[in-house]
Amino acid sequence: MKRDSIYYQVFKRFPGLLFELVDHPPTQAQNYRFESVEVKETAFRIDGVFLPPVGTTPRIVFFAEVQFQKDEALYHRFFRDFQKIKYQKVTV
Repeated sequence: MKRDSIYYQVFKRFPGLLFELVDHPPTQAQNYRFESVEVKETAFRIDGVFLPPVGTTPRIVFFAEVQFQKDEALYHRFFRDFQKIKYQKVTV
């Protein structure tokens, strides 16, 4: 997936926004590391990934993917790409 740099910048500057959207305390964001993850193969990039602090339990990872236009295949591609990340064992 192509990274939308505007949303990457928004979440990078205000990571608590995602936590508010998913009904988690925004203060949790300060413990997460936010970055864009690239997976080898045909390169694609997820807008952003909120990675939990090392050693925390449970280790909940949040994926952020924002679309400006209607995309009927969004969920299909997102879950396909997520499986690629899982397969390539991206460190979280």
